Amino acid sequence: MSEPPGTVASLDTAAKTPEISAPSADGPADAAPDAGPAEARPAEAARTAPPSQAQRVQPLRRPGRWIASAVVLVLAAQFLHGLATNEFYQWDRFAYWFTRPTILDGLAITLEVTALSAVLGLLGGILLALARLSRSPVLRAAGWLYVWAFRSIPLIVVLIFLYNFSALYQTLSVGIPFGPAFFRFDESRLATDMAIAVVGLSLNEAAYAAEVVRGGVLSVDQGQHEAAAALGLPRGYRFTRIVLPQALRSIVPNYVNQLIGLVKSTSLVFYVSLLDLFGAAQTMGATYPGDIVPLLLVVTVWYLILTSLFSVVQYYVERYYARGAPRALPPTPLQRLRGALTTARARLRSEAAI
Repeated sequence: MSEPPGTVASLDTAAKTPEISAPSADGPADAAPDAGPAEARPAEAARTAPPSQAQRVQPLRRPGRWIASAVVLVLAAQFLHGLATNEFYQWDRFAYWFTRPTILDGLAITLEVTALSAVLGLLGGILLALARLSRSPVLRAAGWLYVWAFRSIPLIVVLIFLYNFSALYQTLSVGIPFGPAFFRFDESRLATDMAIAVVGLSLNEAAYAAEVVRGGVLSVDQGQHEAAAALGLPRGYRFTRIVLPQALRSIVPNYVNQLIGLVKSTSLVFYVSLLDLFGAAQTMGATYPGDIVPLLLVVTVWYLILTSLFSVVQYYVERYYARGAPRALPPTPLQRLRGALTTARARLRSEAAI
């Protein structure tokens, strides 16, 4: 037997099936002329009411994660407590040495050596990468031999060998092999401490930069080479205008990462009598033996600052050259912090409204 027109379903029935109403003999129940707004309001409130505390979905509990986090926090607190309370660190002497002119002069030398070695190493790496990608077997063999040798020999050995290079060759000449020499010059006049440090680091850096550049060039799709060749473009134009811009997406971020290692490698130039940041600290430590630990802490903090700055540069360089590769760039740390604050504020407002 059908319901008479204008009959409204009960609250329990409306809560269970909020979107489906039982049809009547004369038409839909929600379109009945006898159903007033006062009768439909309880059903609408039941559909839009927030779920109770018992109906909320509880997140999965992960006790292992909480235990590991607690252990890490306890260890970090103990480490910071040891740094703050151990008198052996001599933080007053650390503050004294941190901005001393001797330390700052060494820092300036470190930055100068890093900048020159980075530029020369990158230029040498590009030439070596082109040699390894060349069709000439002589150039390929020479490039491979150079990379193999300088990636195998420790950097400290290269620096010490260059420092004593004048004992092997007192004069250098440019001319015809086994023939007359056109130019001669004294090697000892050119081999200053700065020159030895820059040349040694550049030779070592070029071997690693060559592999970075070669890997970036090989990462370009082969179809790009074939399309450029099909257009009849010259090889030089093809490389500089088509291949290299696409390869930079892989080259630049990786080489910036290589620079972070170069900053730390400059500490070895102290062994060729160049007073960089580490060399200045070592010299002051020999003069003031009681301040060795504060001086080492000064060097550590300055290297942390330099590598952190390079890491920030690396992040934004990678983000810049990643444009077009992913559909959406990942948010920056500031954007993540702003998003987390916005989400937390919205959550607090929703909980307060409930």
